[in-house]
Amino acid sequence: MMSKKILYIEDEPFLAKIVKETLELKEYRVLHQTDGSGITDTVNSFEPDICILDVMLPNIDGYTLGSKIRSVYPRLPIIFLTAKTQTEDVVKGFSSGGTDYLKKPFSMEELIVRIENQLKLYGAPEAATLPAGDKIALGNITFYPNKFELVTPVANIKLSNRESQILGILCSNANQVVDRRKLLQLVWGDDSFFNSRNLDVYIRKLRDHLSAEPRIEIITLKGTGYHFSVPV
Repeated sequence: MMSKKILYIEDEPFLAKIVKETLELKEYRVLHQTDGSGITDTVNSFEPDICILDVMLPNIDGYTLGSKIRSVYPRLPIIFLTAKTQTEDVVKGFSSGGTDYLKKPFSMEELIVRIENQLKLYGAPEAATLPAGDKIALGNITFYPNKFELVTPVANIKLSNRESQILGILCSNANQVVDRRKLLQLVWGDDSFFNSRNLDVYIRKLRDHLSAEPRIEIITLKGTGYHFSVPV
């Protein structure tokens, strides 16, 4: 199996050396850069499987880099690394295209687990089994995972990155039980109380988005998870 490729942007040389060497020992291919100049060309040429971006960078910050990458590669996972700990910083990270967020200082063990979770989510069998054209029919609604879009009889709905991730996992387990903790681990990398409350919010939003198709239900199974009931 080919080594997974990581684009790592970090301007602190000592930290970058430790992270790069440790990841390479885990057989990842790591391209390290100290700033994000020419980020689009870099991503196009290196074709990473995942990006790890420090937030505080010279010339252009990590959030801006994340937005640039996300505008071109909607399914590429991005982990932000930062010493910022305020809730608004975390929110800004996710709204800038991040799929995970790790606060400094961090352990290499945690970073590796988060990388592996992101790669499982984006390279999981669920994604590989999508119908041709990367669209999923849900009764009279069509879900386009790569476009983050739902086309319903009454409107075209743009989904957030998180909404699209969660719905993709539910679709890949249609008419089956999806374990809540597994869902949290796949999307956020942990099942903390904060992330659990966020999941509740996203599930409510998805129910609203899917309400144009009465045959679709996201049923909460208390203490277990969800059953995504769709017409067959």
